Amino acid sequence: MIVHGPRRYAAIAPIDEALSWALALLLSISLVMVYSASIAYAEGDAATQNRYYYLIRHVIFMSIGLLAGYAAFQVPTRIWQKYSGKLFLIGLVLLLLVLIPGIGRVVNGSRRWISLFVLNLQPSEVMKFATVLYAADYTVRKSHLLHSIKEGFAPMFAAMIVVGFLLLREPDFGALMVVLSIAMGLLFLGGINMRIFSGLAVMAAVAVTLLIISSPYRLKRVLGFMDPWDDPFGKGYQLSHSLIAIGRGEWFGVGLGGSVEKLFYLPEAHTDFILAVIAEEFGFTGICILIGLYAWIVRRAFHIGVESKKLERYYQALVAQGLGIWLGVQAFFNIGVNMGVLPTKGLTLPLMSFGGSAMLMNLIAMAVLLRVDYENRRIMRGYKV
Repeated sequence: MIVHGPRRYAAIAPIDEALSWALALLLSISLVMVYSASIAYAEGDAATQNRYYYLIRHVIFMSIGLLAGYAAFQVPTRIWQKYSGKLFLIGLVLLLLVLIPGIGRVVNGSRRWISLFVLNLQPSEVMKFATVLYAADYTVRKSHLLHSIKEGFAPMFAAMIVVGFLLLREPDFGALMVVLSIAMGLLFLGGINMRIFSGLAVMAAVAVTLLIISSPYRLKRVLGFMDPWDDPFGKGYQLSHSLIAIGRGEWFGVGLGGSVEKLFYLPEAHTDFILAVIAEEFGFTGICILIGLYAWIVRRAFHIGVESKKLERYYQALVAQGLGIWLGVQAFFNIGVNMGVLPTKGLTLPLMSFGGSAMLMNLIAMAVLLRVDYENRRIMRGYKV
């Protein structure tokens, strides 16, 4: 119960416990499923020959991410706002560096990683986080100009053109879709003129279509997604085995560790296609629980944003909702790819898939979300932040 007046809101918990438990449960499931999905591959790989190889690395990545998240939680959101522009520039510099031969590391034909010895940094993950902070700050600063194409919309559009060009050079079409979703979502929530937004949406749809048609690689992926059984041993191989895994799971799955598709049939079983392994081992029920956890986190992010807006903390409101958009859109894309609803994009499942950069930035993002909520609660209890 909230008591108004001189009394402070002592009954209000210092942090969102339900959100914290949902995040903890996702990370716990991640540890179990990364080990389950990677055990056969780790044992059979001549370079590792250790069934715990990916589990150990995942624990290290998660530990680094939790420490970084703890540090990020200590930073007041006004500091994030102050340096959001500089962080966005750092993201652009990293996107440039990854394209330089000798600095950027090529994996499966894509130059997306910078080796830091301990882990391979993926600049696109940094850019997703930077886009949330920068787009939120831009929208708040330009709120009185969002009705103007030249002064309100054009500068953000130009920034996204530069980011899009660099991401397509890697290429990383999936990250581009997430970044554009974040930027467009925050402009919409910030109150951009609906005519401008509608025009932007049409332009984005046309641009995406042209990008797909102009690239044989992307066109091949789209055609393969539409009918994976047309070439099940070629362009449809990955998706067809993902669908087989999901189909084998039925209602309750074959049990933990019982997946057959992870035994060298399904590529990227512990990264991009970990959802298919979860579906095979825990069935439709397991997938519903997982989707429910993501839905709960996204809902809490938007609720925290609404509470921030009530307290006239407009930047914090957009940051919280932007983080919700990021998590929700990327989870939607990954789940859609695994189920054959969307073409393969190379996006990990947030807070779940194996991967150092993704886990690191996801945990920092969730720490910032918790920080926004923490500051809201302190204000409601009568403290300054």
